[in-house]
Amino acid sequence: MRGRGRIDLMTRFCETCWNVFANEMAVTDGATAPQGPDTDPDDVSWIEPPICSRCGAFVRIYPTTYDRWVSLATVEMPAKAVPEPFRWRLMRLPDLSRVTTEIVAVRVRGVDPLPGEPVVPAHRMMCVPEWGEL
Repeated sequence: MRGRGRIDLMTRFCETCWNVFANEMAVTDGATAPQGPDTDPDDVSWIEPPICSRCGAFVRIYPTTYDRWVSLATVEMPAKAVPEPFRWRLMRLPDLSRVTTEIVAVRVRGVDPLPGEPVVPAHRMMCVPEWGEL
């Protein structure tokens, strides 16, 4: 058994238990996006931003702390404008370097943010399907 995810949960899971736990968290949080592309840090070629297949809007896809992926909106909004289940924050994982090496999405829960505090809404809150799909 070994630790899983991108943060220390102060516990150890076997592979099967970790996948059950992480998948339940992902469904609850809405973190069901496909994994983002693996890019070479030395590659300087242009990468097109991901596009939502339902509405055609640009999205940002980030890993969560439990190794699942979430589609987020491209703008931050004040917390009062985003319903509680859709609030996310982007945070840098701690490391020894001053250069940001990895950013993960974290669901805002527990302590509510101040009404004017910026949060990143989940894209599913802002997704408006094309007229033909209604």
